Amino acid sequence: MNAFGFLKVAAAVPHVQVADCDFNVERIAALADEAARRGVEIVAFPELAVTAYTCGDLFLQPTLLSAAEEALGTLIRRTRKLPLVMIVGAPLRHGSAIYNCAVVFSQGKVMGVVPKIYIPDYSEFYENRVFTSGKGITEEQIEVAGQEADFGVDLTFEVNGVEFGIEICEDLWVPQPPSSQLALDGARVIFNLSASPEAVGKHNYLRQLITQQSARTLSAYVYSSAGFGESSTDLVFAGKAFIAENGRLLAETDRFSMEEKLIVADIDIELLEFERQRNTSFRINESGSENTVIEMEIPEAIQTEKLDRVFSPLPFLPAHNTTQEDLYREVLEIQSHGLAKRLKHTGCKCVILGISGGLDSTLALLAVVRTFDKLGLDRKGILGITMPGFGTTDRTYRNALELMELLGVTIREISIREACEQHFRDIGIDPTDRSAAYENSQARERTQILMDVANQMGGIVIGTGDLSELALGWATYNGDQMSMYGVNGSIPKTLVRQLVEWSATHVSNDPRVNEILLDVVATPVSPELLPATDQGEIAQKTEDLVGPYELHDFFLYHFINSGYGPRKLLYVAEIAFKGAYDRATILKWLKIFFRRFFSQQFKRSAMPDGPKVGLVSLSPRGDWRMPSDASARMWLKEIENL
Repeated sequence: MNAFGFLKVAAAVPHVQVADCDFNVERIAALADEAARRGVEIVAFPELAVTAYTCGDLFLQPTLLSAAEEALGTLIRRTRKLPLVMIVGAPLRHGSAIYNCAVVFSQGKVMGVVPKIYIPDYSEFYENRVFTSGKGITEEQIEVAGQEADFGVDLTFEVNGVEFGIEICEDLWVPQPPSSQLALDGARVIFNLSASPEAVGKHNYLRQLITQQSARTLSAYVYSSAGFGESSTDLVFAGKAFIAENGRLLAETDRFSMEEKLIVADIDIELLEFERQRNTSFRINESGSENTVIEMEIPEAIQTEKLDRVFSPLPFLPAHNTTQEDLYREVLEIQSHGLAKRLKHTGCKCVILGISGGLDSTLALLAVVRTFDKLGLDRKGILGITMPGFGTTDRTYRNALELMELLGVTIREISIREACEQHFRDIGIDPTDRSAAYENSQARERTQILMDVANQMGGIVIGTGDLSELALGWATYNGDQMSMYGVNGSIPKTLVRQLVEWSATHVSNDPRVNEILLDVVATPVSPELLPATDQGEIAQKTEDLVGPYELHDFFLYHFINSGYGPRKLLYVAEIAFKGAYDRATILKWLKIFFRRFFSQQFKRSAMPDGPKVGLVSLSPRGDWRMPSDASARMWLKEIENL
């Protein structure tokens, strides 16, 4: 495990020749060498890889069993200088029975042997003709290649502080897989040695089975299955291998390849520990019984600069393009469904929201329109108020008015200039002042208008502020921070931008609406509180002041959802944003993030109701509970030492 809590694991699929143990261990050894060169710490090979899986009744032949044990001994000696742990499938005799086993060894020493529990005897499987179930075997010893080793189904192994467990093929497919108990016993990583033949439609089911089991057990799941070289008499083995982590697939092989395969991924052990610590449902089921944990220390793996893991620079967005449409549509449905309930509960048929021509208010308007359509309400009950001020540009002003007109909502324009100028005179602000008071008074004036009109109309004010603004406190307290229902409150700015862009091609059939939505996306993010430039352009660009939202959203996601501190955030951000931001730039905005996140909690403690949309929410009634006077000192100190 490296300094940042990542464990490099691998699933290998070697060529085999049925019943040719010498050939098979030579191929296993070659892939083990490659794994070691890549810095792998634990590598798993398929079920019965020493002999091949499809030996059939040859498994009953003493010649094959003796050859398998002899070849296994050769493999153990051949790989004794490699700084990794190997898990290899082999048939072993114990007493008067033959067991389908996973043999764990490192540095020339056999650490333990795990027998398969569920022996299939249906359809194309007839393992029961040969193998005995390991069910009930605990705290026994077995002789393997001249060594005595622990033998049992309850074994877990601890390598340099990381505990893992093993199950074999069919063990995963049963109602209560052994891996569920192994995880509760403390295993962070589960290895599965398999020989699963192909069938149409089976592959996707298996992928789902593996990812779901990793999610249920809050673990990493490493699966290696037999490939080219197995007998094709009645079955085909396509060389499947997967590495999953808590429901996320990190790596998989191409099926039906005639080449040997080695997939490698870095497992975030610290993340898994974080998930188990905060998941009370998991903690309450953790095993109180004692299982046998075999501890081993191996030399430090070969260090490689490359982390075999992808970090998306936009973690709030779907990882694969094929799922984007479903995700975006679902976000809008959650927003509109939550608002629909609030309108039904209050009996309101009128909502009020400020429309600035910016991203957030545009998304809120789209969600409100969707809600009214679902409820069968007249869109004229949506009162969109545009409130031009000192910094409003023609571009945003025109987009706001035209979008509202095209969507068929009620439009009202109320300038805040005179009211703010009067307010400045009342409290003694110099006309040239550009302080926080100058800016915040405008935001509060707009909120006052919205609230008072809502009282006047018997409606509710819909908030437009997003998750990123809440994280940074980039909102005026008792100004745009406040509303009666905030539909965007758990949607980060990076996702807001993508939702509006997606809506331009999926929500409206009006080409002009689509043009406006795309222009909103292209407009710099700004509260427009400072006067425009002489050319009428936006002078106050938010990201110039607080930093790029893509960085802050990345920090926010992994701070809240992954439990990363500054040191690890910097490490993974440098990977995710390589070529986009250098280390100094990331550090600069990382410091800003933590300063603002801690100092602005008081705004989040008073945030209005709103639907949780994704994995991260900062609602004090939902995901995030933090005192407003918590100190950021420890986090900032860690940053200073980077």
